[in-house]
Amino acid sequence: MASKSLFRRKDLATILHNPPADAAAHPGDVEGAVSEGGLARHLTVRDLTSLGIAAVIGAGIFSTIGNASHDGGPAVSLLFVFTAIACAFSALCYAQFAATIPVSGSAYTYAYASFGELVAWIIGWALIMEYAVGNIVVAISWSDYFTGLLEGMGVHLPAYLTMGTQSAYEGFHAVLDLMQAGKPLSEATPAQLEAYKVWNAAPALLGDVKLVCDLPAFLITALVTALVYIGIKESKTASNLLVLLKMTVVLVVIVVGAFYVKTANWSPFAPNGVGGVLKGVSAVFFAYIGFDAISTTAEECKNPQRDLPRAMIYSLIICTVLYVVITLVLTGMVSYKELGVGDPLAFVFEKVGLDWLAGVVAVSAIFAMTSVLLVFQIGQPRIWLTMSRDGLLPKVFSKVHPRFHTPSFATIVTGLFVGVPALLLNMDLVIDLTSIGTLFAFALVCGGILVIDPHGTSEARFKVPYLNGRFLVPLILAVIGGLVLVYNRDNVNEFLRLVSFQEGYEGFRHQIPMLVFLLFCVGMSVVSFTKNLSLLPVLGLLTNLYLMTQLGISNWLLFGGWLVIGLSIYFSYGYVHSKLSPTPGVRPGQHLRRPRR
Repeated sequence: MASKSLFRRKDLATILHNPPADAAAHPGDVEGAVSEGGLARHLTVRDLTSLGIAAVIGAGIFSTIGNASHDGGPAVSLLFVFTAIACAFSALCYAQFAATIPVSGSAYTYAYASFGELVAWIIGWALIMEYAVGNIVVAISWSDYFTGLLEGMGVHLPAYLTMGTQSAYEGFHAVLDLMQAGKPLSEATPAQLEAYKVWNAAPALLGDVKLVCDLPAFLITALVTALVYIGIKESKTASNLLVLLKMTVVLVVIVVGAFYVKTANWSPFAPNGVGGVLKGVSAVFFAYIGFDAISTTAEECKNPQRDLPRAMIYSLIICTVLYVVITLVLTGMVSYKELGVGDPLAFVFEKVGLDWLAGVVAVSAIFAMTSVLLVFQIGQPRIWLTMSRDGLLPKVFSKVHPRFHTPSFATIVTGLFVGVPALLLNMDLVIDLTSIGTLFAFALVCGGILVIDPHGTSEARFKVPYLNGRFLVPLILAVIGGLVLVYNRDNVNEFLRLVSFQEGYEGFRHQIPMLVFLLFCVGMSVVSFTKNLSLLPVLGLLTNLYLMTQLGISNWLLFGGWLVIGLSIYFSYGYVHSKLSPTPGVRPGQHLRRPRR
């Protein structure tokens, strides 16, 4: 019975009842109408598409695209296409869920309806990590760009107010250890020497504790959080404006950069082979994460069942085209070997003598990162709100502001959850840790469609096109396996060498995710053949799981640690207070105890 209660599912009627489903005669058709759940409906398909672009065209196009191009060469443009296809499978599944269950919560709500409560909690907890860690990274990057812009304008902020406490402390002690060991300072990195100077120059607070913090990162987080708190209408206006500005700059970059492209730079197209291209998979995927965040705003859409599916597809297509074209322009303007920099767009235009455009790119990067912060700060409180409605989190998280009609308490907590770490921590937060949470969510959404609609018989307004995967899934996997054996033989031989324990357990453990994935592929081929499963959700599931295998065992361990924390919260609070519990708030067996006299 306990195992059954862990996987208790909310039926669609229950989910749609609170708040009620959107319908043609719903008051949400009226501008600013408030749903029964308390959230105001302002978003149209244009606003939703803008939010999707705001989330996707951000740090990826202004920073991580450079290192990915450096590793894979011009062929990284194909990696963007491959990753977009993986996202497209997931987007179709998200779209069907959005048309079926038009309420807040994103993948958390979808998992609750398909896999049950425990899986829903796990995915909700993973999404909290995705949004929080992603925004911490973006906030710190925003601070670096902003302080650099101020420096260029002659405004100099104290260095101890622009560096995270952790970075300064670790750098100071690294240099101090070198000095105490009698080693030359030349052995220290430039970043460590800078941190040493900053820590020494910072005013003391208590004893050895110094006032060192990344104040701009905290302030931009606080500003965006305040905007999200005030209302979804104000947030969408700001998002639309930021998207317009950065899209204008991106198009200018493409048009101007095209005149400086040298086709010779595209040869060789894949200088480091398939391995070099796939090395950038986490960075490229990080560029795409966030399009799912728009599904958290379902209760603030005028017509979510119609507009959410359209917006997801529109934003994904637009962003993929832009990423592919930008990659080809960058690798055509300069050699891929020179692109291993943090600001590739600004770098290439400085390289060709267009310093003014490099400055414009730097400013637009600030706008781009602000829009990413905005979308993620909108998404995370709405996941907490939905989990709280279900009883898995305290009721205060589902509190809606009576005037602004936003999840007030959850929004404030989200601001602190992002702002305080951004104030103190350094950039060693792993991008892969964000990606693994997103891929996990995508995989479960694809799997969820296979649970609730394995044969495409749903009557939802939008559904994933049904293609019988009985023969196609085994055939596609066999063809891909053959291509890998022919064109990636070296990596296959290395994989076989490591799984045969030729380098002991240390070499073997890094291949565990891939081994599990290969076994899962065999299992899905059998199930698809026997159950006639829908092809596209299966491909989405397998593609996302494959991308997860490329993120490294260390990230799996970190992800596992985060899930352990989440599960401890679930079993100590959520399981007991769940609305699906027969006696919410009463622990199993508690009602059997004799009362004390």
